[in-house]
Amino acid sequence: MKKILAFAGSTSSTSINKKLATYAAENLKDTAFDVIDLRDYDLPVYSVDREKEGFPEAAKKFTSMLDNYDGFILSLAEHNGSYAAAFKNIFDWSSRIERKFFRDKPLLLMATSPGARGGQSVLQDGITKFPHMAAKEIFSFSLPSFNDNFKDGKIINNNLNDSLIDVVTQFEKSI
Repeated sequence: MKKILAFAGSTSSTSINKKLATYAAENLKDTAFDVIDLRDYDLPVYSVDREKEGFPEAAKKFTSMLDNYDGFILSLAEHNGSYAAAFKNIFDWSSRIERKFFRDKPLLLMATSPGARGGQSVLQDGITKFPHMAAKEIFSFSLPSFNDNFKDGKIINNNLNDSLIDVVTQFEKSI
């Protein structure tokens, strides 16, 4: 059976992006999944000087784990229009260990926010940049106004939910 990894580009203990990534994974029909939390991979801020000292164990553990999956669901938190620092940091460390961060595998890339734009700035950054990091095919979804549209572990707006289910189905077919 195929297996995907779902996670949020956030270390918030109440991450709305982790809730969205988990919900998307729960809607896979014939694919197993694991959900991880970036808080389990505590890393120093990346720098060339730190890299010369060797790669931290958490970076090696995270990076090697990516090899075990057939695709990825990633929901990015948007901080000031860009990636959250925690995601950027683990991305920087991991891409130094393995340049092909996404391993030439499909990616369901999402974002949400409390606002009406739903993290669209960070989502567009990922859509533009992640093919260069070996995302084989990118499927995308933005959930606006998270607190209005997501309740009790699911999307309550039928049109938005149908859109997510459609993109999850397309993503799953590509694995």
